[in-house]
Amino acid sequence: MALLELDGVSKAFGSLKAVDNVSFKVEAGEIFGIAGPNGSGKSTLFNTITGIPFGPDRGTIHFDGVEIQKLRGHRIARLGLARTFQRETAFDGLTVFENALMGSAFGDQQTVEAAASAAEALEFVGFSAQDFGRPAGELSVFQRKCLMLATAIAMKPKMLLLDEPASSLTKPEIDSSIELIRRTAARGITILLIEHVLTLLMSLSQHLLVLNEGSVLALGDPRTVVADQRVVEAYLGSRKVA
Repeated sequence: MALLELDGVSKAFGSLKAVDNVSFKVEAGEIFGIAGPNGSGKSTLFNTITGIPFGPDRGTIHFDGVEIQKLRGHRIARLGLARTFQRETAFDGLTVFENALMGSAFGDQQTVEAAASAAEALEFVGFSAQDFGRPAGELSVFQRKCLMLATAIAMKPKMLLLDEPASSLTKPEIDSSIELIRRTAARGITILLIEHVLTLLMSLSQHLLVLNEGSVLALGDPRTVVADQRVVEAYLGSRKVA
């Protein structure tokens, strides 16, 4: 049984069909990539899966055998589904450790366990103990992305949804992100990944889904998908991946 399964998921805003009859499955343990032009419905799809800030209008979503499309966001999270966002969200007035602690506490862990989970997650993404007391507002873009990831990992999720983790990063930082995502998957966390950076998607994804105008344009092996002429025309222009 798939860990995550969407069947006919749709979300509209007035006459705009942001997500239109989307169906796919993600198996436990895999890294599943999602691509598409700006405005194709990728982040809206993440919103409908996590219930933050809304669920779908139609369709069903099963996570780990539980139907979740009508559940509130905090209940979905506590089933083991966590996410990050396009922008480097953090509580700037809190310390690095306090931010991660909020993730583990939201994951319904007790105080001692939550503190240990937060510290372990921060160390895993590259923060030293000396960084724990730094205000989050002092961090660089890359460090804030690492903090956002650590906060999600501290929840001890079964699946992690990453929304454009490489945006605004330099080439060396993207390379570091690729390695960090690989290491995160090696912990046994299934990953659903939105990204515009094709090198990252092609390096990591076992399956690739391309959205266009809210609908599934292509789904399958990443190299086969990016060679699809419909994908080339809608997303890649005249370029193909060698």
